[in-house]
Amino acid sequence: MKQIMQDLAKGHTSIVEAPAPNNAGGHLLIDTTVSLISSGTERMLVDFGKSGLLAKARSQPEKVIQVFEKVKTDGAMITLDAVRSKLGQLIPLGYCNVGVVGESRAEGFNVGDRVVSNGPHADVVSVPHHLCAKIPNNVSDEAASFTVLASIGLQGIRLAKPTLGEAFVVTGVGLIGLLTVQLLIAHGCRVLAIDLDQAKLEMARSFGAETCNPSAGEDPIATGLAFSRGAGVDGVIITASTKSSDPVTQAACMSRKRGRIILVGVTGLELNRADFYEKELTF
Repeated sequence: MKQIMQDLAKGHTSIVEAPAPNNAGGHLLIDTTVSLISSGTERMLVDFGKSGLLAKARSQPEKVIQVFEKVKTDGAMITLDAVRSKLGQLIPLGYCNVGVVGESRAEGFNVGDRVVSNGPHADVVSVPHHLCAKIPNNVSDEAASFTVLASIGLQGIRLAKPTLGEAFVVTGVGLIGLLTVQLLIAHGCRVLAIDLDQAKLEMARSFGAETCNPSAGEDPIATGLAFSRGAGVDGVIITASTKSSDPVTQAACMSRKRGRIILVGVTGLELNRADFYEKELTF
């Protein structure tokens, strides 16, 4: 079968011929029909693979600490070989898979069922049954392939606990951000979408959100306060991916007292304690 793999040492992405997986107990063997690319996560892995060893170390300082600890116990040469071996392993890309059950070793699923799972980009995947869900007949394979990504946004919303009529901000409207916007609107919330990409903001606007584009000179904090009619927004869900701490700082400044900030994406975390303490914010 064919499978997409990523080389973390050299940065190469390739389609390889791999043996079909065995089906363990409690798993489903799924013949893939559709596989969705999670552009943010998968691009991050590709960029990590293409970066040099120093850049890899800078992006994962916690791993560097582990390496130094291993040097102390096992020595430099053994540690170097272990690091090279780890980086030399090909890893599968993808986690949004739709297909048909070819073999089931789990109760509740039968051969021929259409299912969605977190399986990788491959012709055939083996996935634990608790990470699979049957697809209703009125849902297409293409629509179902967004399920896993939508569940990431949904988890952020569950943590935020929005209620009818509340004012929420979604910072970063990539794929997960746009799904989060739609879910919040379905909850009966007013939504402000913030992003640097005008095309993404237009899509968010088509779903019913108001928008703010900092790259066009719009101030996110002032826009958020105006959007909340001066009271401060009830919650902010950050689905952006950036090294900057600005999204979290801006979220704190535009929030009302005891507002909720949920970080779903990846940002810098150089936080000002006073911003959170004085408003008693939940982060």
